[in-house]
Amino acid sequence: MRNPFFIFFLLFSVSIIAQEAAHTLELSEGQSSPVASLSDVHWIQGHWTGEALGGQVEEIWSPPLGESMMGSFKLVQDGKVKFYEIITISEVGQTLIMRLKHFDPNLKGWEEKDETVDFKLVKLSPGKVFFDGLTFERISENEMNVYVRFESDEQHSEGKFNYHRVKT
Repeated sequence: MRNPFFIFFLLFSVSIIAQEAAHTLELSEGQSSPVASLSDVHWIQGHWTGEALGGQVEEIWSPPLGESMMGSFKLVQDGKVKFYEIITISEVGQTLIMRLKHFDPNLKGWEEKDETVDFKLVKLSPGKVFFDGLTFERISENEMNVYVRFESDEQHSEGKFNYHRVKT
């Protein structure tokens, strides 16, 4: 059963973002993920902030360790947390997979206990990593874009998250 906020979030996102999904790719049926390692995506590590989804967003990514990178995401609207995500990018076989779980402000999970939202690797290019429906794009050492494909009732749209590195 989907969280009502999740459904609202998807519908809201689809209505706000009215552009073609030009920055994300899909893994075709039968297509294998390319060979890759965390060294190909290590540039994602760091503390990032920006504005998206009608509020402030924050992502924090650890350096590669133990065949994975760990990330967290937070959306804040009107000074209150709307939801969190815990994310990993892991080496599996000779490729990468990104997995995430959503949590409400009280850390109650949206997905079932043993379920994750999985993004298989589709393609790597210099400064870009394309997962199935989600793309990281390095703009500079201190700026990156993340594009996410949203789907609702067979409609597709794309959201852009522009992040700037938090300097410590």
